[in-house]
Amino acid sequence: MWKFWLVICGICLAIEAVTVGFLVFWFAVGALIALGVSFITDSIVIQFAVFLISSTALMFLTKPVVDKYMKKTKQTSTNAFSIIRKEALVIEDIDTINGKGQIKIGAEVWSAKSEDNIVIPKGSKVEIISIDGVKVLVKTIKIIENA
Repeated sequence: MWKFWLVICGICLAIEAVTVGFLVFWFAVGALIALGVSFITDSIVIQFAVFLISSTALMFLTKPVVDKYMKKTKQTSTNAFSIIRKEALVIEDIDTINGKGQIKIGAEVWSAKSEDNIVIPKGSKVEIISIDGVKVLVKTIKIIENA
């Protein structure tokens, strides 16, 4: 029966290698424990019970530790939300009341509206506060007066 548990362990490790949940790993460890028990007893019921109990116990006992270390990894913003708190250049006067204005951040151009509903002239520097639909909400950093 030990060969069966070795195969189960291998399958669980292979599944864990292609997933990122760190869940199936404990079934592989449980299979190794059941493998050890198979040398002591020939009872399939006892081996299977040891496998289930040890796998389940390991999952619940180690989950807080795994969660603690998984949450410490820095999550980076992706897509549109990565521009929040970044500086941008006004390329078209921002007039929130009339619904006009554009900013440029990197190679991207966004429609913009001002945080405090003031007109922000072209050439000014702004900070992106949030994204509201297809527009970004900005606040002024440095206003450049039009010539």
